[in-house]
Amino acid sequence: MFKKVTQSIVNQMDPKGDLVPVHSILDHEHFRPLCLVKKKKPTGCRSSPRYKQTWYSLEDVLLPGEDAKSTESLFPKGGGQDSRQFTLKTHISDRVDGSLSLCVDSTSLALKGAASLSKGWSIKLEKNHIPVPKLAALRTERKINVNHSFIQQLQKSQQNLYVVHETIETSEEASFEESTKAEGSFITQLYAKFCAKGTREKQQSITIPKGCTLAFRAIQLIVEDGSWDLEYFPKENRSMFESDGFSQGKLGALEVEVKENCQILSRLPSDLLVVFLKAIKAVMRDRNLFQELTQKMEAVLDETGSCELKTESPDLKDLLSSLQYSSRHLLLKLAGAITYTLDALDELMEDQLLLLLESLEEKIVSQQLKLVGSILEHDIEHKKGPFSVDAGLLSFSQEKEENLTIAMVEMSGVKLQKDGSAVCTEEAFSAVAALYVSLYVLDLLSNSD
Repeated sequence: MFKKVTQSIVNQMDPKGDLVPVHSILDHEHFRPLCLVKKKKPTGCRSSPRYKQTWYSLEDVLLPGEDAKSTESLFPKGGGQDSRQFTLKTHISDRVDGSLSLCVDSTSLALKGAASLSKGWSIKLEKNHIPVPKLAALRTERKINVNHSFIQQLQKSQQNLYVVHETIETSEEASFEESTKAEGSFITQLYAKFCAKGTREKQQSITIPKGCTLAFRAIQLIVEDGSWDLEYFPKENRSMFESDGFSQGKLGALEVEVKENCQILSRLPSDLLVVFLKAIKAVMRDRNLFQELTQKMEAVLDETGSCELKTESPDLKDLLSSLQYSSRHLLLKLAGAITYTLDALDELMEDQLLLLLESLEEKIVSQQLKLVGSILEHDIEHKKGPFSVDAGLLSFSQEKEENLTIAMVEMSGVKLQKDGSAVCTEEAFSAVAALYVSLYVLDLLSNSD
């Protein structure tokens, strides 16, 4: 739910800009001004850049200045810079009612339903920033500590480093609530009367503390020969989707990308596929486990030497144990595949993850993968308006599987009808691509029979 809030704030404040939402409340302290962060590898699943924390700040890796001047003077409160405050409010309340009655020969059928959605929040925000010219002036006063282990490791791995210079934070504690309720009844009369009624209610709430970082901006840091500078016009690593070399279009490029990142998983024996699937299903249910596995895999990819993998979680123990005793080359390949999978899953909504888990139980992931692939065959990123997919891909053995699939796809911005007609919202491509990658990996891991 925290991700919903931060994404909504960014969409309202800076929809086309470079403001980056913080995805987990557990990480917010690592994205404050002067925190050092690394950018994740761009993929077709993300429309905006994503960063990961390093647990270090710029102050940690700088040598003391001649006058022992601290970086505290750069902060708005310490340096007298203005910090702007403002309030955002959102309230949505919808209710839909419907009924249908039919009479065919001696059979009567009545359908009734109602659904309601209510969510609202008001939040007071504060923009804190360090002016980039003032940050740049610091480089003449403070040199980088080239003997710092983090800097040495960073240079060996040839990774880019960024420093946070602007944040959007809560200026006071805020609470958010979301409530959905659905009711339905089904009455049918054949020779006897049967009545069934169902109600589903879901409530979510979260309290965000004062001073919590919700979004941020960062600028690239260049470290060379004991000096450092800011890269104002960085040369970005191009995503595979920006290449003109794929004649198959965006779906073809996505297939190439996912196979390149996950091919190693297809080579695993069936017993290891079961282990990997168990861990992925566990992190889809538990956000804390998701964070733990993400951090451990990123540590493997960042580490230049051996990396010990231990956990207190029984859901991750078997996976990490199997990785612990893999060769360094295989470990890097597997960690890369897991990280790529987690990045895709992290782009999905919490309800989508639950529907994916249900799809695994119903054994319909393979058909869903074909359906989402057929959607991506259309240029939904650029062409607007309705289109059609093969209605046969929406034909399942049970109606609940059909409804589950339609709901899951709609959460990625594509409204599907049972006849195959469809229309997508703006910005739907990345969300659909993330769903495709998630289905691809789950399909691969579940085929261990």
